[in-house]
Amino acid sequence: MKWTRYSLVYLASYLSLTGAAFVLVPRRALDLLLATGSYDDAFVRFVGAFMIALGTIVVQIIRHRLEVLYSTTLAVRAFFLVVIMGLYLETRDRMFLVILGVVALGVALTLIGYVVERRNRGTHV
Repeated sequence: MKWTRYSLVYLASYLSLTGAAFVLVPRRALDLLLATGSYDDAFVRFVGAFMIALGTIVVQIIRHRLEVLYSTTLAVRAFFLVVIMGLYLETRDRMFLVILGVVALGVALTLIGYVVERRNRGTHV
């Protein structure tokens, strides 16, 4: 599942890079994400630490070719899409739309690769 694995590089990259930005420069990171709400730096840094941890797990999934977890990454991100949409509807902070777009693109890339590669193997999703 070469293409599915490659799509996870996008996931690992945005988790790690955004997480690092949240930890190191929370105000600037929020500005780059077009945030309109007010968020405490300590909490943004805490979220960033979690993002780095998740990014590290995804890197290990990629490195060890843990195909059994590829569908799990899709399910977890589907859950996040629902939560992110709910947060946007609650706050109307456009940052959540930016994040929604980034996550949705990754889900689309992984889903396309996953479905195509499963069909090519003769196994249906």
